[in-house]
Amino acid sequence: MRTFTSWPTWREAEAGLTGRLPPETVEAVRAAVAFAADRHGGQRRPTGVPYLEHLLEALEVAVAGAGVTGREVLTAIILHDVVEDTPTTIAEVADRHGDRVAELVGLVTKPPSPADPAAKAAAKRAYLRSLAAAPREAVLVKLADRVSNVQELHRMPAAFRRRYHRETLGHVLPLAEGEPWFRAWFAGWREVWRHLEPAP
Repeated sequence: MRTFTSWPTWREAEAGLTGRLPPETVEAVRAAVAFAADRHGGQRRPTGVPYLEHLLEALEVAVAGAGVTGREVLTAIILHDVVEDTPTTIAEVADRHGDRVAELVGLVTKPPSPADPAAKAAAKRAYLRSLAAAPREAVLVKLADRVSNVQELHRMPAAFRRRYHRETLGHVLPLAEGEPWFRAWFAGWREVWRHLEPAP
């Protein structure tokens, strides 16, 4: 199973993008990275590393793995958590990065969670189900995000690991069916983590 951790900073990412993408696309991604770095600030992943590393991993997945080249999709990948996890609004994303990027970010942004645990879980399931009807570009954003989140699942706490594994099987693998590269990657990942699946 290939992992994508070679672009931990913009310096490595830019080197990886140059030659693969037109200069104007690299510049759009650069602007998105600067915006995301400012908005996410000191936010950290559950593993303790800067949050920007997750965004750049997702970018690496899309470009170096799946061969995605669309400027708006790649920009949205960098910005996919900026509305969900910071005070940034969709309107700000549209103003800075365009209406289509803002639309894609909006489609992959989970709605505010209810306080009640059961309602929160139901809202999460409804959000994941809604992605099945989302346009292909939004699905690519979600798939790249999820590869980054599960490629090193062993580094996550056990309870998170089990929940995320179950959620990935139930809601994300079906999204990957229409995308050959992602389908193959998740098939390999599933074999690595097959021991978490209930016995038949």
